Amino acid sequence: MNKDEFVNYLQKNLKLVVNNQQLDLLDKYYNLLINWNKKINLTAIVDKNKVYLKHFYDSLTLCHDIDMCNINYVVDVGSGAGFPGIVLKIFFPHIKLDIIDSNNKKILFLNDLIQKLEIKNVNLIHDRAEQYAKTNLEKYDLCVSRAVANLNILVELCLPLVKIGGYFLALKGNAHAELEQIPKAINILGGEIVKINNFLLPIENSQRTNIKIKKIKHTPAGFPRRYDQMKKKPLK
Repeated sequence: MNKDEFVNYLQKNLKLVVNNQQLDLLDKYYNLLINWNKKINLTAIVDKNKVYLKHFYDSLTLCHDIDMCNINYVVDVGSGAGFPGIVLKIFFPHIKLDIIDSNNKKILFLNDLIQKLEIKNVNLIHDRAEQYAKTNLEKYDLCVSRAVANLNILVELCLPLVKIGGYFLALKGNAHAELEQIPKAINILGGEIVKINNFLLPIENSQRTNIKIKKIKHTPAGFPRRYDQMKKKPLK
C-alpha cells in the first residue's frame, strides 16, 4: 500500500480524510520505527508499503466499528511499537491515551517516538496489564488491543479497565475459533459483544476480525487474576 493508496482506502473504506500533517507524522513514525528496529525487535515488517498497510491502515480499521470523535480516554494494552494507539492519536489528537506494555525496550522506543513527533497527552506505563488494573479499574472509555493474546485471556486483561458504557475493541486476524471460547468469560467480566466485524485487508485480502464488546455491568472483585492463573484456567 503506497501513500496514495493509503489515502484513498482510508477515505473509501473508513471515511477518514488525511491531511499533510498526519502524513508527515506517519513518515517520521516509519523512519523512527525502522531505525529503532535495527537495535531492538519491534516488527518483522520493514517494507514501507507493508508498514502502511499492515500497521498504519490496519490500526485504523477500528473506525469501522467505533466513532472515535466521541471517545475521550483510551488505553492500549500491549501496544508494542504503538499499534494501534499512536496511530489513533495521530488521527484523533483530542484523545487522552495511556499505553501499557511490559517490555521496557518498547516503552523506551515509544518515549522517543512521542517526543520526536511532539505528541501530547500520551502516558506510557511499563507494567503488566493485570497488575496495572488493580488500581485502575473501570477507568477508560475505550480499551484497544491488537494481536496480543488469545481472546479468552485478552478479555480478562482488558474488560476490567473499561468503565460501564465504554468499550473494549480487540483487533484480530481470523478469530472464529477464539470467539467460540469467550461468551461465558465476557458475561462474567461484565460485557456483551455488540459487533463482530469480519473483513479483508485491502490489496493482500488477508482476514481480519474486529470484536466490539460493551461494558454493561461492573467487573466482579478478583478480576483480572494473575496471568499464570488465566493461562492455567481461562474463563471459557
